Amino acid sequence: MSSARARLALGAYRFGGIAVYPLVGTYLTVRAAKGKEDRSRRLERFGYASANRPQGPLVWFHAASVGETSAVVPLIREIRRRDIHVILTTGTITSAKVTQERLGDEVIHQYVPLDLKPSVSRFLDYWQPDCTIIAESEIWPMTIMELGRRRIPQILVNARLSDRSFARWSQHPSLSEALFENLALVVAQSDLDAERYRDLGARQVLKSGNLKVDTDAPPYDAPTLARYMKQIGGRKTWAAVSTFEGEENAAGIVHKTLKEHNGQLTIIVPRHPERCDAIEAMLVEQGLKVARRTRNDVLSPDVDVFLGDTIGEMGLYLRMTEVAFMGKSLYNEGGQNPLEPAMLGCAILTGGHVQNFRDSYQLLARRGSARMVRDTEMLARGVHYLLTNDPARRSMIDAGYAAVHEMRGALAATIKGLEPYINPLTVKARLLPKTMAQG
Repeated sequence: MSSARARLALGAYRFGGIAVYPLVGTYLTVRAAKGKEDRSRRLERFGYASANRPQGPLVWFHAASVGETSAVVPLIREIRRRDIHVILTTGTITSAKVTQERLGDEVIHQYVPLDLKPSVSRFLDYWQPDCTIIAESEIWPMTIMELGRRRIPQILVNARLSDRSFARWSQHPSLSEALFENLALVVAQSDLDAERYRDLGARQVLKSGNLKVDTDAPPYDAPTLARYMKQIGGRKTWAAVSTFEGEENAAGIVHKTLKEHNGQLTIIVPRHPERCDAIEAMLVEQGLKVARRTRNDVLSPDVDVFLGDTIGEMGLYLRMTEVAFMGKSLYNEGGQNPLEPAMLGCAILTGGHVQNFRDSYQLLARRGSARMVRDTEMLARGVHYLLTNDPARRSMIDAGYAAVHEMRGALAATIKGLEPYINPLTVKARLLPKTMAQG
């Protein structure tokens, strides 16, 4: 498909007041999700800059949300070490907060422009990036085409494609090829992901592994953890984290089933904290006493469930236990990333729907660090077994550490793949007068 035809096929139109693309059988909305946008910086979404462009080479990184942002932090630091400026765009308030906490003044943060030609063109006209690096599976058609038209190299790192996304793109091979051929390089997480990107039209593809394995363990506030652990005392704990609808109810049933035997504290951390009022009401209806992080409730001996209703504190919640069930896997499709609990010393339980993190779970399962459960009853048996069998739990924890160590190396592989694009910028940056290079 020619560039002109591709741009016509991707033309936006109005639908219920929202600009959408008729892409791959679904509507790709370009409006920010409600409650996830900083209203004081909304003009950034239309490509208007709120910071000055520094002089010298500039790389545009994009990471959609918290997980992707955390994954590219070490890569960004490597780019900055080479005296290259970085602008990092994200899509949510939470990811902006993580950017500030992890990177501070090392990068310029902006909210990602809407995938509409005026917004993208305005953004690119101002920032004039020398290269664009996009994390994981963010495919914005208008942005890709506009970068291609300007001959700005665009690279996907830590790239993956879910079964569903691959199937949808495959239904439109001419359109997918017209987009993916614009990618200068795809650095894929797995052999399967690499094969899928090649099938869809990407020209240069290599495999690196998962960048998230090469990141630091999620941070935590030590005094807060110490206070909670003192309140918990000798009680056993287990956590259901990154949960979706139905899984909090399952966790409540597991707690009631095991309470008489173990007297445990159950920690529930929903993927979307805005659901926590409804979750608390459901748990109270089950007869459970709930403490919440945002209320700073005391974890007294009669508390059944500690509801982690904050974002960005997974490092705290996972350090409060040695048994973690990963959500979006019992009743929802895709699963959640198991690497953080493995890094932090948790035996891992999961449902069977983990296709988005297939490689990670397969390796953890082979090592003996993760076990799959089919339903709530099997989850209860798994939690009880791990809470009452110290050698088995410790064996799974040690296996997780070994698996994480085995998976490391994605950062080095990614940097090697980026060298043809980054090395010339490094030379250019270091030839600038020092005052100009510092912006």
